[in-house]
Amino acid sequence: MEETRIFLITYFAALLGVVPPGLVNMSVAKTCLKRGKTNGIYMALGASLVVLLQAAIAIMLARYIFDNTYINSILLRAGFVIFLIMMFYFLVMAQRKRREVEVTPTSGKKSVFKGIIIGALNIFPIPFFVALAAALNVNGNIEYHLLNNTAFVLAASLGTFTTLYLYASFFAKIEAEGTFFVKYSNYFMAALMLVLLVITIIRIYAQE
Repeated sequence: MEETRIFLITYFAALLGVVPPGLVNMSVAKTCLKRGKTNGIYMALGASLVVLLQAAIAIMLARYIFDNTYINSILLRAGFVIFLIMMFYFLVMAQRKRREVEVTPTSGKKSVFKGIIIGALNIFPIPFFVALAAALNVNGNIEYHLLNNTAFVLAASLGTFTTLYLYASFFAKIEAEGTFFVKYSNYFMAALMLVLLVITIIRIYAQE
């Protein structure tokens, strides 16, 4: 029953953790509006596959990372650089000549790969799952158990995919009214990167 408890808690924690607007879910929404619901779901699948690895790393290193401020600091600074680069990227993309907004389907493999790239750039899930694993004591005073660890990793990925799937479904329904979002999506993403930069800076200085 221990693995069931771990699975349910981790699943709902991951599901709720992706609800606030962020790099991955907004990228899924943007892809859904520009390239259709199917490609948005494929992208969500790619990002969720990355969560499998992120959750596995988190549970294996939970105690070490959670108690090591240096590792936390490195992760935050890496995130700062990534968000800064992506903010300028979206600003440059927004300044390019605007084209007529239309749905342009692409291959599923390309969308999955894009989801994997976006998921890999988003490093925030690692400290989130580290804290969750420490709270569950999955990797604390209890011995390693393959079943428990597997339940944690699968629940993290499935919970993330559930929310991203709901994002894709929601934006597919408002696709007809989504012209404004598509037209200014790069500005929106740049603003989101700026918010994440500010949050990251605050967390960096809070550690010092």
